[in-house]
Amino acid sequence: MERILLTASVIAMGASGAFAGGIDRSGQSVAVIFENGNYAEFSLGNVNPSVSGQALAIPAPGLNGALSGDMAASYTQFSGAIKYKFSDNLDGALIFDQPYGANVDYPAGTAYYATGSTATLKTTAITGVLQYTMPSNVSVYGGLRYETMSAEASIPFVAGYTATGSKDGALGYLVGIAYEKPEIALRVALTYNSKIKHEIDTAEASLFGPLNTVTEVNSPKSVNLEFQSGVAKDTLVFGSIRWVDWSNFDISPTQYGVLTSGGSLVSYDNDTISYSLGVGRKFNEHWSAALTLGYEKQDGGIASNLGPTDGYKSIGLGATYTQDNMKISAGVRYVDIGDAQVQLGPVSPSANFTDNHAVGFGMRVGFSF
Repeated sequence: MERILLTASVIAMGASGAFAGGIDRSGQSVAVIFENGNYAEFSLGNVNPSVSGQALAIPAPGLNGALSGDMAASYTQFSGAIKYKFSDNLDGALIFDQPYGANVDYPAGTAYYATGSTATLKTTAITGVLQYTMPSNVSVYGGLRYETMSAEASIPFVAGYTATGSKDGALGYLVGIAYEKPEIALRVALTYNSKIKHEIDTAEASLFGPLNTVTEVNSPKSVNLEFQSGVAKDTLVFGSIRWVDWSNFDISPTQYGVLTSGGSLVSYDNDTISYSLGVGRKFNEHWSAALTLGYEKQDGGIASNLGPTDGYKSIGLGATYTQDNMKISAGVRYVDIGDAQVQLGPVSPSANFTDNHAVGFGMRVGFSF
């Protein structure tokens, strides 16, 4: 039961990538380390957000009540992992994911003040994990994560500002502890992910000329609590709580700070805590399904024009088909994105972003060997 339901559960929760706090996308789960024996998996998904707002109609430059149009471009997520059992007590895994990202594309030709603004942030990570299991069913695990980050931005309404950040790679680490009781499919796992410090070579330009700088960006530290338990025959309850240190995340290229009197290209006022809770059901030896709910509270305050969202509610549905040593899972997730307000220079708020949503689709193929 456990192996079939878990895959459906993960797909229902993730459905090709989260639309969570900050620029969080993968959730950085290391659940593959708990698979039985030797195992490999590959996942692919697509997220289609719809995020739009309207400028306030007040007597200030650019604030004419114009509609922004849909400023959130769709994106595709890929991940893969391989897990190997070295002995009865020692397991290892290698995980590839895309932990953080942003795709901003304000439509050109509108009367909205941010018209034509674009921004992308891309990351990839390779994580190596070793797990040692003690006779008491308690295990400890840890490893290293190598992460790359690159970014680009074009903000015409800030003196024609553009920036291109070259790809930078840096190391971080993770540590965790877990307790399992296999006879009832019980597992509780707590994982700490360290921050990762990037120093990104940045080519900036504006109406005042070009400038080559180095921008320091720290991927945030985070803590994941993941849990599951059988509650009846062929029925599993599962969930997670994820805290991310977004209040210490900041992207502030040098020239952009000068142009905006100390403003940040991207920053967040508060940390985020994301919750998910679901139930999975095995129908027979081949089929299982899972339903999950997700929640992240709205913090209020002012959001960035490059990320005008605040919290979310979500529902996801996943199903898994198992045949011999292969299992194929698919899922869909609907996200009700929280309303947000943004600012333009000293005018705060300058626009309202309301009634937005995202839909994600994902597929995962796993093999035991």
